[in-house]
Amino acid sequence: MTARTPLDAAGLATRLRLAVARLHRRVRHEGNVAGEELGASTVAALATVERTGPITLGELATIEQVQPPTVTRIVARLEEEGYTTRQVDPTDRRVARVSITPTGRRFLERSRSRKDAFLSRRVARLSPADQATLARALPVLERLLEDEP
Repeated sequence: MTARTPLDAAGLATRLRLAVARLHRRVRHEGNVAGEELGASTVAALATVERTGPITLGELATIEQVQPPTVTRIVARLEEEGYTTRQVDPTDRRVARVSITPTGRRFLERSRSRKDAFLSRRVARLSPADQATLARALPVLERLLEDEP
């Protein structure tokens, strides 16, 4: 395919999917903090706990779209690292709520800073014209994330 060959919607979707997936993998890899590597699912769960506040394991499993045994393992790993704590719900002692710790917040901050720094370095290497094109494309990419009517 030459640079002048227009892409149809399916071809554009394929190239976009591949580019976004590759970029996501690179950014995720760059976000690993030396000596504190966690899997993507574990980091995502930690970010959800940070965003939602104290959350039950069932709620976390639903949000992260994983099975309860998987979320139990993830939370156990996060507790082992000191990134979360579990407290028994005072109104229903059968329910435990997971909260992020200051250590967990610092981990996420370091990870996000590393990811942002990586992307910033990559964007800075682009020409001013390419940076402007990327800036114009961002609203379009953000609209792709909107729910369909």
